[in-house]
Amino acid sequence: MSEQPGRVRFLTVLEVADIMRVSKMTVYRLLHSGELPGVRVGRSFRVPQDALDHYLRTATTVEHEQGEDRGRLSS
Repeated sequence: MSEQPGRVRFLTVLEVADIMRVSKMTVYRLLHSGELPGVRVGRSFRVPQDALDHYLRTATTVEHEQGEDRGRLSS
């Protein structure tokens, strides 16, 4: 499949979830909250590749206050 300049490539929710390594539900939450822009096509969503790239470039990570010790058992 050839890419034409100026054409937007749209990804399905499943493709976005695979790229981000998250569940489809996480992608739907991002879409419904407006954090990740998307286009509704009938009952489905499509995410522009550029919008996903921008989201991933600008996303920040959240650190837990307990850091690395979280979930470890005390001796």
